[in-house]
Amino acid sequence: MAGRSAARWLAPLALVGCVVALYVVVTSTLSDDDGGGTGSNRSGQSATQGGRPASDGTGRRERRRPRRMYTVKPGDTASIIAKKTGVSIQRIARLNPRLDLGVLSPGDRLKLRP
Repeated sequence: MAGRSAARWLAPLALVGCVVALYVVVTSTLSDDDGGGTGSNRSGQSATQGGRPASDGTGRRERRRPRRMYTVKPGDTASIIAKKTGVSIQRIARLNPRLDLGVLSPGDRLKLRP
C-alpha cells in the first residue's frame, strides 16, 4: 500500500510540472514573436550584430532600406501596422486610397512608401 500512495502523489505532481513547462515555453515563444526577440528575422532585412547592420566581409556595412509593401496578417489593424513599420496611419491612408483601413483582410498589400 505504501507504493500505491506514492504513485497517487507523483502522478499529479508530474502533470503540474508538465503544465508549468508548457506555459513557460508558450509565453517565451509569444514574447519572442512581438518583434523584441533576437532569434527571428521576419522582415526579410539583414541580420544585425550588436545593434549594427551586419558586415558583408569587406568592411562595409549593409544599409537598411525601408520596405515598400506590407502584407496584412491575421489580427493586424492599421495602428498595429503603423507601429510595426514606423509609417504613420495618415501616410498609409494617403498611399493606399483604394483600401479602407478600417476593414483590412489578411493578404491585403499596403504600400508603405512611394
